Order: sequence, then structure tokens, then C-alpha cells
Amino acid sequence: MAKKDDNQFPQHIAEALNNIEELKLMGEHAKSILEAERLLFQDPNCVEALEEIADNYVSMDKYDKAEKACQHALKLNERSYTAKYILGFIHSQKQEWPKAISYLKSSNSLHSNNPEILRCLGWALFNSSKRTQGVVILERSLNLDPENALTLCDLGICYMQMKNFDKSVELLKKAMLLDPDNQRIKDCFAAASSFRDRFSGMRTKR
Repeated sequence: MAKKDDNQFPQHIAEALNNIEELKLMGEHAKSILEAERLLFQDPNCVEALEEIADNYVSMDKYDKAEKACQHALKLNERSYTAKYILGFIHSQKQEWPKAISYLKSSNSLHSNNPEILRCLGWALFNSSKRTQGVVILERSLNLDPENALTLCDLGICYMQMKNFDKSVELLKKAMLLDPDNQRIKDCFAAASSFRDRFSGMRTKR
């Protein structure tokens, strides 16, 4: 998600949020949550601390706790696009597509042209049988962030399901170059390549 402007916070709040963010990026999720909870003790209305708690819990696959933090954040600020994005992501992970789309569309309306929000929205739309719309939004996300391996992978999977195997292989190959250790990308690339070769062989025999 987009980094928040430190100028909107008092210095001590901005410093605390930056420390929380740094711990999160280092994978120190428990420590990041603890620091966010300390900040909430000082300022119970700090929506950004709740957003950080939710984001950390998502990284720990603790979706129930993440959802509670997001709902608390929305009670304090119903325009928290980050909380709505996280809720959309959680429902997407649970394959609850209508709920995911509702939250992600709302998040996008509050914070447009964010490639991560658009990636998740496009994926949810594609998987809810709105394939064309989903691909269009995923392509838009990729245009905003061309080197995002996750977006490349999602698009590659979509094109594979639409039987455009050449396009799928092209996208997944680029994703694999950007993130060579990602097992999901490697598995999808292998599958797309196999489908392409099989399909090419069938056309040759005709």
C-alpha cells in the first residue's frame, strides 16, 4: 500500500508509525504489532496503528484478528481505504468474491490508481465470472507497476484459464525472472508451458 505522508502526523506519531512499518517490512510482525498497540494506548483514535496491526496479522495468516482490527479502524474512520483493502484481500483469500469486490471497489473509489488495490480487485472480478473486466483491471494494475511479479502471475493464470497460452507463458516467464524463488509462479509457468506445448502439438496434427 502507499506510504502515508508523515507531515499529517505530529512528530512522535510519525516516528512511531515509521518504526512500526520498518519492523513489519523486516518480518518482525509480533514486534510491529506490539509497537502499534503501544501507540494505540497513547492515542486510541490512531486509525493508522490499527491498519498496521491488521496488515501484520494478514502477513501472519491470522485473518480473524486482522478483520477485527480493520472493523475497529472503520468505526473510527469509515473512509479508511487501507482497512477496506485488507478486508477485500481477506475475503478474496476465502474466495468470498462478492464481499471482496465490494470492499475493494470501495477502497479503489477512495484511493484510485493504486496498483495493489487494482490487482486484488481484478483478481476477485475474474474469479467471480467477470473475466473480461478482471483482466482489464489487472492490465491497468500492471501498467502502473510493470515489475510486479504478483500481478504478472495473476494475469498469467487468467490468460491460462482463457486458453491464451502464449500470453500466459510470456507473463509467467517475466514473473519468474523477477521472483525466481516463488513456487507458485514456477508451478504456474510449468503448467502454462505444458498446456502451450500440448495445444501446439494438437494444432500441428490437424
